[in-house]
Amino acid sequence: MGLYDRIELRRGSAVESAPEPAAPVETPAPVERHRPSTPVVDPVAGVRRRLQQALVETLGPQMYEEIGGDEDLAQRVRETIAALLAREETPLAGGDRARITQEVTDEILGHGPIEPLLRDPDVSEIMVNGAHRIFVERSGKIIQVPTEFADEGHLRRVIDRIVSRVGRRVDEASPMVDARLPDGSRVNAVVPPIALDGSTLTIRKFATEPLTVADLISFGTFSPHVAQLLAACVQGRLDIVVSGGTGSG
Repeated sequence: MGLYDRIELRRGSAVESAPEPAAPVETPAPVERHRPSTPVVDPVAGVRRRLQQALVETLGPQMYEEIGGDEDLAQRVRETIAALLAREETPLAGGDRARITQEVTDEILGHGPIEPLLRDPDVSEIMVNGAHRIFVERSGKIIQVPTEFADEGHLRRVIDRIVSRVGRRVDEASPMVDARLPDGSRVNAVVPPIALDGSTLTIRKFATEPLTVADLISFGTFSPHVAQLLAACVQGRLDIVVSGGTGSG
């Protein structure tokens, strides 16, 4: 068989096989997606918000002008809160009613969310670094506390109320101010544009009962020998330099 015959034979015998049908592709079952649950609404927060709004409508804006001193205003605020809570339809436990009353009273008559920190005798300094970051010095240690302001505007209102009591103001033209609370506590406030991450507020409280030498020895601040040396320096009218961090003096 010649070459030509072999080529023709191969052409005739070669049959192109049809492609096999593709296997059916299984459609994956739809994935059930969990919808985000409805956010939990704090009923106490709603009552507190309605209560503050009702107080504004009932007593007017003058209740924000004074902090603490007006006992007549304080009495009217407490009576109004009690009356409004009596008409509140949201069921509240006794503890919730007491908490709402205290928080609203602190907001109207005091310094808002930091008022409990000012009443705490173990807190010697309060440092507010923006509306949501508050630190305190408690028993010599600086810790962050869960207390916070609602927002920057809330913090600014409290700062304005503090400095206005001493005839000062703080704004963009004068963004830094020093003041004192009625109890003598030192206050420093800084607002934008100097404060880049929100307004800052620092309150340095004074101890109601000054520490004695015996207290300092018992705390381990210094030894009895150092106490005797310091006493001798005072009696000898020597020059003494007190140096260290805030509160060292």
